[in-house]
Amino acid sequence: MLFVFLLVDKPDVADLRQRVRPEHKAYLAAMADRIAFAGPLTHDDGQTMLGSLLVIDFHSRAAAHAWLADEPFTQAGLYSSTAVHAFVNLWPQKIGFPPEA
Repeated sequence: MLFVFLLVDKPDVADLRQRVRPEHKAYLAAMADRIAFAGPLTHDDGQTMLGSLLVIDFHSRAAAHAWLADEPFTQAGLYSSTAVHAFVNLWPQKIGFPPEA
C-alpha cells in the first residue's frame, strides 16, 4: 500500500538539513525500489525549503510509521510536523517525471 508522508520543517533548520542530508539520502536510497516519488516542498520562490513529500510502498501503516521514526531527519529533530496517510494513485503521472525510455 502506498503511503504519503507530508513532512514540514521547523523554522531556521537549513543548516541542520544540510548536515543530515547525506544520511537522509542514503536512507531513501535503501528504499529506492519502493519509492513512487519523493522530493522537497518549497516556498513559492522554489528554493527555500519547507519540508518533504514522499510516497512510499509499505505493507502496513505500522511499517510506514516505524520507517519514519528511524529516518535521519526525524531522528535529528528537523520536522515541526509529520503526517502519514494511505494513498491510492488513480492518475498516471506525466509532469515532473523523466520521459519513458
